[in-house]
Amino acid sequence: MNSTLHISQADSRPMYLQIMEQIRARIASGDWAAGRELPSIRALAASVNVSVITVKRAYLELEQEGVIVTRHGKGSFVAESGSTARELQLQKLDEHLRGAADIARQLGLSSDELLGRLRGIYPPVKPR
Repeated sequence: MNSTLHISQADSRPMYLQIMEQIRARIASGDWAAGRELPSIRALAASVNVSVITVKRAYLELEQEGVIVTRHGKGSFVAESGSTARELQLQKLDEHLRGAADIARQLGLSSDELLGRLRGIYPPVKPR
């Protein structure tokens, strides 16, 4: 299980957001299961060459979102809620659907036309 994260200087997003996104992605993919200990703030800061403050901000925001929990003196862990990975995947799906809806609006499509296009891409599952 690889715990290395990568920060891109070419990415226009702040480094703490890049860290947050990568941690969410690891959890959503099941790579980091509930209860898994995250790298310490200092260790992660050193491994990705950012300040401790940057990693601390990412961890604090993830904790406020309920994605991770911090136990004083023990470290930070992936939240134990069984739906964390699923919830993160659903959030990502919602972001993509909002993007698709924005494009549909720009093209002048109605919601029925957008739904029709989605049904064409994702046909209903036939009962067995």
